[in-house]
Amino acid sequence: MTGTHSQNGNQQMPLAGVRVLEFGQAVSSPLCTMLLGDLGADVVKIEPPHGDAARGYGPPFVSGESPYYLSCNRNKRSTVLNIKHADGAKIVRRMCEQADIIVSNFRPGVMDRLGIGYESLKAVNPALIYCQVTGYGPTGPFADQPSYDQVAQGMSGLMSVTGTTESGPIRVGVAIGDVLAALHATVGVLGAWAHRQNTGEGQRVDTSLLGAILGILTYQTGRYLADGSEPQREGNDHPVAAPYGAFSTRDGQINITIANETMWRRLADVLGHPEWVDDPRFANNAERVNNRQAINELVTSALKSDTVNNWVTRLNDAGVACGPIWTIGEALESEQVAHMGIIQQVEHDLAGRIPLIGPALSLSGTPQVIRRPPPLLAQHTAEVLAEVGVSEPDIARMADDGAITLGPVTRLARS
Repeated sequence: MTGTHSQNGNQQMPLAGVRVLEFGQAVSSPLCTMLLGDLGADVVKIEPPHGDAARGYGPPFVSGESPYYLSCNRNKRSTVLNIKHADGAKIVRRMCEQADIIVSNFRPGVMDRLGIGYESLKAVNPALIYCQVTGYGPTGPFADQPSYDQVAQGMSGLMSVTGTTESGPIRVGVAIGDVLAALHATVGVLGAWAHRQNTGEGQRVDTSLLGAILGILTYQTGRYLADGSEPQREGNDHPVAAPYGAFSTRDGQINITIANETMWRRLADVLGHPEWVDDPRFANNAERVNNRQAINELVTSALKSDTVNNWVTRLNDAGVACGPIWTIGEALESEQVAHMGIIQQVEHDLAGRIPLIGPALSLSGTPQVIRRPPPLLAQHTAEVLAEVGVSEPDIARMADDGAITLGPVTRLARS
């Protein structure tokens, strides 16, 4: 254990002893396997000689390591295999035949061409859970097209409802399609694992960037399916609730979200305008939505008399849902985030002690921790190969032949 947070040896993590192999890069596959690693799985990241492309995403860099890569790869070991080399192909096949779970975000057909497709592996490892994250699904008219997060955001309709009339379509500020696909993949893998525990049978799990985004559009897709009308960009307003959005105060903006009539009455009282409750234009949520511009202007005018902090205190004390609009830094440095312990200090093999975002999920009986920092490229090649029965002389020979790459820790140990 190299991290400052170590697993309590008396606690059995939910996925302890489960071997997960990760094939892929960037976010969707790595994030899924990281979440499985947080639950105790032994995640082996299989990388090509040049490594996961995310290792080069930057600047900035932390001692040569990309924050993009660091954010999605805790609780893993890195093994570098040249699958185009005969020995590398044999080793990766052996590892797959012994694995419990495989997660990949390669395009459809790539794993088959590498000799490690699901049907081939299922024949020798029927308990295998095989998860594939793709852009558009494993089959269909778009299946072979390349896709990245922003492309999926656009094709799902998400960008069409993000932004304002003036701005035009806007992408969500994070790779939300990749993240959602990773979350769907994780749920699917855990469901398949529960089924395997009951039956001994593995299965294939598929999700896609396009499907994952469509799967969370909820009322937006619901509106279209209800009457065929296209949802529009609403900016910071909510399409079916009012007042609900970002409002200007004396010194900045505040989010206020009125979700029921009780909260509406409380807002009117705190802002000093109880008469709004009796105004027929605002008699209920539907009328307030129809008269959104009028109520937004009145709320903004009232809020101009005080500061964000003062309004947040007064509204929260009255039971009105609200909050400041923080920067990333302000959020990370807030008292609540510190109390939640989401930022954890980890000892990294190159960068030393660094802060990382830790698990956002809390299990009371088996708390999740960062057991391993994000691995250096090929750091665990020798270690993992020894575990699947490769001898030290064969490891050295394959390294010399270019079938595998030994990481810096291993090279130091051999010198």
